[in-house]
Amino acid sequence: MPVARSGFSILSEDFATDPYRSFGWLREQAPVHHESSIDSYFLSRHEDVTRVLTDHEAFSTEMFQVRAEPVMRGPVLAQMTGAEHTAKRKIIVRGFTGDALREQIRAIRANAAELMAPFLTRGRVDLVNDFGRPFGVNVTLDVLGLDKADWRQVAAWHSGVIEFITSLDLTPERHRHCLDCAEQLEAYLVPVIRQRRRHPGDDLISRLCTAEFDGIALSDREVTALIINVLAASTEPADKTLALLFRHLIDHPEQLAQVRQDPELLPAAIAETLRYTPPVQLIPRQAERDAVFAGVTIPAGATVFCMIGAANRDPEAFTAPDTFDIHRPDLSTARSFTAAAQHLAFGTGLHQCVGTAFARAEIETVAGMLLPLLEKVRYSPGFRYRETGLYTRGPSALSLDFTPVLDRQGL
Repeated sequence: MPVARSGFSILSEDFATDPYRSFGWLREQAPVHHESSIDSYFLSRHEDVTRVLTDHEAFSTEMFQVRAEPVMRGPVLAQMTGAEHTAKRKIIVRGFTGDALREQIRAIRANAAELMAPFLTRGRVDLVNDFGRPFGVNVTLDVLGLDKADWRQVAAWHSGVIEFITSLDLTPERHRHCLDCAEQLEAYLVPVIRQRRRHPGDDLISRLCTAEFDGIALSDREVTALIINVLAASTEPADKTLALLFRHLIDHPEQLAQVRQDPELLPAAIAETLRYTPPVQLIPRQAERDAVFAGVTIPAGATVFCMIGAANRDPEAFTAPDTFDIHRPDLSTARSFTAAAQHLAFGTGLHQCVGTAFARAEIETVAGMLLPLLEKVRYSPGFRYRETGLYTRGPSALSLDFTPVLDRQGL
């Protein structure tokens, strides 16, 4: 039985260093944790998190008016309901499925080949900073039809947007910085939107510019908000999940060997990575009426944070949940990238992540390319692993050594 902790805080440095050490205690001793400094409630049990994410009447996304809309420059998908949500979600989903997805896979392969090529003969790469972060942004720019030459600037603006959405205690200075980033990103996008209205192409921005809702074209503000929505949703999990996948496989060499021998196991390894260390750790909702969990009443109007990492390690939902196991029988790979997933890495219910199919294709494609090339992959000498992030979480770096590719050209 976990020992009770006096003065426990989710905002503490100790929790930030390794939240997974606290998840068991939270689920058993404080399944409804009130963080008084921000007057918010944190739920850690799989059953409770699922209830919040699927009961859209009792738990709304109203808080995104404050947490996201100022930097998204307009309402985001998560705020929408009814016909508007269905119509706009469908527009974006079509941009990530079918023929569009097949074209995107070609872009994924091309971006991965270009970014990895310089490191193949060196035998060393930081999978986060050298590859993952620029890769995630570049692929998303391809999907949107934006100039990849601008990726560093777009990434900097995007970083400010993400900081605003995911920070629980922004200083006034950082608050202003994040808003400045959003304003500059909007100023960059508006001329592009107007050009695509006049000369639409096959990219997602063109699809948004030519789409209609209730017979009326989307406004520049609506299109801008949806573009930034896609930019955030597509880039943020990609680099983290890829690095976490390699980390877990390196830490479990027998499973790495099995995936190398049988590439059909790769989707299971990705699904288990998403369960074991989800890149999105918190999903917020607002209680629309009083709600009781584990005998504790959460009052109407309160902000509720669903702790995805804790829910995905709940022994009531998964056997031996603190063990990384690509063969676990209670995690169906076929369902893990759908709305029926047992893990909650993509959320669940009406507002499940819109880019789930794209995320699967992106990570499967890249990991399938890299695994045969990174022979005898291992941590670089002296490398010390560290994760960062409360709302979203992943490695700050992942320096890997491998046998250099000397007899092959590119990927």
